Amino acid sequence: MILVTGATGTIGGEVARQLIAAGQKPRLLVRSPEKAKAFEGKAELFKGDLDDATALANALKGIDKLFLVTAGLDGARLEAKAIDAAKAAGVKHVVKLSVAGAEYEAITFAKWHRGNEKKLEASGLAWTFLRPGNFMTNSVMSADTIKRDGAIYSPVGDGKSALVDPVDIGAVAVKALTTSGHEGKIYTLSGPVALSTQEQADIIGKAIGRPVKHVDVPPEAARDGMLKAGLPEGYVNALIELYGVMKAGMTAAVSPDVEKVLGRKAGTFEAWVSRNAAAFK
Repeated sequence: MILVTGATGTIGGEVARQLIAAGQKPRLLVRSPEKAKAFEGKAELFKGDLDDATALANALKGIDKLFLVTAGLDGARLEAKAIDAAKAAGVKHVVKLSVAGAEYEAITFAKWHRGNEKKLEASGLAWTFLRPGNFMTNSVMSADTIKRDGAIYSPVGDGKSALVDPVDIGAVAVKALTTSGHEGKIYTLSGPVALSTQEQADIIGKAIGRPVKHVDVPPEAARDGMLKAGLPEGYVNALIELYGVMKAGMTAAVSPDVEKVLGRKAGTFEAWVSRNAAAFK
């Protein structure tokens, strides 16, 4: 049996939906069963989180494979607890959502993820690491300013990113969870082409029928805006660091791994925007 964490989030939700579509009945560990109502009857819902040792131990009973995803400042600590609990419960294989470039440990996000990749490598458990780049869905964070100003504000300049569709991340995870041969493998997941933020804005503008521009803002202004929006300072600092890497052109690499695993090309940003244009109108 398969346990999915983070099933009410972007990637965990994709994994849960695609497992169900593939004929599986996964178990989902969710903080709020109310938010997971769409999965009722299709999956086993367990209330709890990774910081609740009892709930986690109960959710892991009888589990063979675990999809592990965490987020936020506390994610690395919670993930480490889940790895220990999975080993104690006799889980055979953990598919971990990581981040592109984790192997270099050059920025904070990479360090957070690589620490638990190393923990899994030393655990004796079979593992698969999924290392995606920037999600296409992150564009929705600019939906309000696109509607209001026809603009995306970010401190990334002309830096390009090979945006990846969360549907593809979910599909690769499902392959790793339901078929053999993925143990000990690392998949770097990207879309088929690297795009600047202005190129992304042009694609969104075409879909909604009005121009959208990218406004390059100073990192300090972006940082102040995120802090005023209530994001924790440590997380904001990590994001600003990531934006600097993006601006330097270090997130533009295109990986063949989605096509290699799925036998089809990775989804394009144009296709994703076409499916989600209503979010920007």
